[in-house]
Amino acid sequence: MARRWLSVAMTLSVLLLGHAGLAAAAQPLPPGLRPTLEAVNQHHQTAQQQWLARQWRLRMDTALARFMDDAAERQTLLTHLYQEARLAGLPPELILALIQVESAFKADAISSAGAVGLMQIMPFWVSELGLPIDDLTHPPRNLRYGCTILAHYLAIENGDFTRALARYNGSLGETWYPERVMRAWRDTWRQP
Repeated sequence: MARRWLSVAMTLSVLLLGHAGLAAAAQPLPPGLRPTLEAVNQHHQTAQQQWLARQWRLRMDTALARFMDDAAERQTLLTHLYQEARLAGLPPELILALIQVESAFKADAISSAGAVGLMQIMPFWVSELGLPIDDLTHPPRNLRYGCTILAHYLAIENGDFTRALARYNGSLGETWYPERVMRAWRDTWRQP
């Protein structure tokens, strides 16, 4: 049992910090390196994977336009969201539904309980999983935390989305929150 939790903790650390390590995660990339890094990441995807990601972004863009006006901002968010959801083994459309319910796609949202950003991450997670400098209002970092946390809860609940979503919201044992997310998933983000 202890090995299993150590393995989960190590996986969460790798998901949050990436393979570059603590020092690299603590420093932002110089502007000239970002396009290079993105190109390298794209290069590691097969042509079919790139095509599927592009098609998914095009399908989701129309629905997301209800919440975000700026087309470039939508595409950037969709790109990051797709990558983080896939990395965590989650359906990207579920993450869109969760964000719709949690923050209505407002990156700077702060709840009355203190949850921050798109996926409404509680600040204590930074001390549990990340670095003190992590900015939860920064969409890529917020998505990394949120997808990692939800994947963890989904593993604990043996793939039960209802229970995992209730844990994510802090309402385990109740179904009102999972029902809201699942309804948004079904009505807005699932495509035929």
